[in-house]
Amino acid sequence: MQIFQDGLVFCWGERSQGGVYILRMQVGAPLWVTFGRFQQGQPIEVPVGDYLYVGSALGQRGSGSLARRLLRHASRSEAANPQPIREQMLALFPQIGLGPTPLHPPTGKKLRWHVDFLLDESGVELKMVYLIRVGKGNTELRRGDTEIHREKKKSLKSAKSVDKNAPRQLETAVSRHLLTYPQITPLVPGLGSTDDPGGTHLLKVTAVPDWWHTFPESFGRFLQSEAA
Repeated sequence: MQIFQDGLVFCWGERSQGGVYILRMQVGAPLWVTFGRFQQGQPIEVPVGDYLYVGSALGQRGSGSLARRLLRHASRSEAANPQPIREQMLALFPQIGLGPTPLHPPTGKKLRWHVDFLLDESGVELKMVYLIRVGKGNTELRRGDTEIHREKKKSLKSAKSVDKNAPRQLETAVSRHLLTYPQITPLVPGLGSTDDPGGTHLLKVTAVPDWWHTFPESFGRFLQSEAA
């Protein structure tokens, strides 16, 4: 499997402009956040620490592509106060073939997804992104060269607690797999998973620093096992 990594991005796959992504976020001070209409708009406690969010952007161009979606996540509703990582994204993405050249940040942002409300907080920093590049509709892994591609007759295996015979979108399988790590728990069940009934895509991570160094390798083994 083609892999790219630096201090900002860990990427599996190549060429495609779409795919599944995991955001790593850090909350620097205790927060109470209202996640739109989730739980009738009641504020939810968000303790200090690290968090992951699983999402997908399967478009090959425009706002539904990975580059545009991630730049949106790195922006805030206050246009003059983007996440610090955004400038690095603007420089790096064209180098790895993500997005058009030149690549521009969004001119405005309305809070839409649950994760938007968290990332809009000044005390929350987007630290890193993990990407699995995959074409639109191609949410299964191909055995052999391990690129991600469309395989209508083959079901994507699910992680624990999910029917292994049921075809699943890769985003759903990834979020379920992350919950098999003892260091990862839902912040609140159902949060961040409007399109995934019964799932949770906004996750709390309680781990020592060294765990983050080994995470890409262990997650890569999961992707390889899904291809087998």
